[in-house]
Amino acid sequence: MKCPFCGSLDTKVVDSRPVDKDSSIRRRRECENCEKRFTTYEKYEDNSLMVIKKNKARENFDRNKILKSMLKACNKREVSRETLEEATNDIEIELNYLNKREVSSQFIGELIMDKLKNIDQVAYVRFASVYREFKDLDSFYEEIENLKKK
Repeated sequence: MKCPFCGSLDTKVVDSRPVDKDSSIRRRRECENCEKRFTTYEKYEDNSLMVIKKNKARENFDRNKILKSMLKACNKREVSRETLEEATNDIEIELNYLNKREVSSQFIGELIMDKLKNIDQVAYVRFASVYREFKDLDSFYEEIENLKKK
């Protein structure tokens, strides 16, 4: 691992511990040249999951897209980034448990809405308005009424 401070390739692992429900490892490293410490994260990456978009195009799954969309929906809401990162991890784990090579973007959108519904209802409506392409106020009203019933 290259030291971010001096660029040396001589680093050693000082401490390792599991994080994110044991799905990744946090490593504390020390540069043997400048003796500064830094943290790295190691995570299993499986790029075999493909997302089928609405236009039938296929692309590799990118968990950062999920996180970015939830961050946008929660803009100016009192929702911590950690909460959204945990929700993103949960969605990624759920997708991996499906054991499928391809999944539709609509399915992922529904998973995001399920998570947002439990995190922040305003963020849920914001996300739903874009995801479901609301055309008028009646669409908003109908979604809010459905949310109240549940």
